[in-house]
Amino acid sequence: MRTTVRTVLGALLTLFVSSLAIFLALAAAPGDAASRLAGSRATAAQVAVIRHANGLDQPLPLRYLHWLEGCLHGDFGTSLQYQQSVSSLLAPRVGQTLALVGLTALLIVVGGLGAGILGTLSRPGSAALTVLSGVGVAVPSFVAAALLIQVFALWLGWLPAISTGVGGLSGLLLPALALALSWAAYLSQVVRASLREQLGQEHVAIARSRGLSPAGVFRRHVLRNAAPEITTVSGLAVAGLIAGTVVVEQAFGIGGLGSFLVQSVASKDSNVVLAISLLMVAAFIVTTTATDLLHRALDPRVRAASAPRERKA
Repeated sequence: MRTTVRTVLGALLTLFVSSLAIFLALAAAPGDAASRLAGSRATAAQVAVIRHANGLDQPLPLRYLHWLEGCLHGDFGTSLQYQQSVSSLLAPRVGQTLALVGLTALLIVVGGLGAGILGTLSRPGSAALTVLSGVGVAVPSFVAAALLIQVFALWLGWLPAISTGVGGLSGLLLPALALALSWAAYLSQVVRASLREQLGQEHVAIARSRGLSPAGVFRRHVLRNAAPEITTVSGLAVAGLIAGTVVVEQAFGIGGLGSFLVQSVASKDSNVVLAISLLMVAAFIVTTTATDLLHRALDPRVRAASAPRERKA
């Protein structure tokens, strides 16, 4: 119970500090949102009217408190650029980003875990997978996106270069591959290293000496003991995916949160930037918390280490 309370309070504190840091960073950034909205031919009086209408002439602490009060009631404010509520602008874009993140997470887990196990069990394929995973880790997502578009969309014509929306799986496949490549390659390296470490442990040799089948030894004594580390890396990979969609959504023309964040930063639409940034922070917190709980459930050593502290608390 105390652990749950500490986790919730820590998450709320993280969200508050993140919102304050992002708000101050936007305020300190060069450029004037009111001048941008008014246009290049607007007079100083017209700019002043727009600034007053949107509350931009208020002191900075007051502006933050007003935003925070609305946020606590589920109101992220009004977009300066579109003059619509931020929630109504984000609602149709959340589904696109979640679909992309979900497909990418599936590719990372399946591809990284499969390649790691194959590289551990297959000696002939180990060297090739080591080279491929090294290349995959080194390739940034925007480079992978350009290569995938060139090969599979322009040369072969198998998949569209532009996403066709939530219902179009074929339109999300290339963006998901571009986003998953480096993380899947990294996960395969972690899986291979963890499994090889477990294969050299004494309890694995004892299990073999007792006549257990190789598949049984691998499943019960190797894969199970390597699971906590693999779960942690997989969780961190998935947690960072929403932030990673910024580049990929721009490259493939997906109208999700990432591409909308880029547009909003360029137009200094502070309410939209704050809302999307906090959603990303919240998604990261939820994913890492779920990963910690899963790690705790899989590893009895973590449960045993935390139990005395909880009893003392």
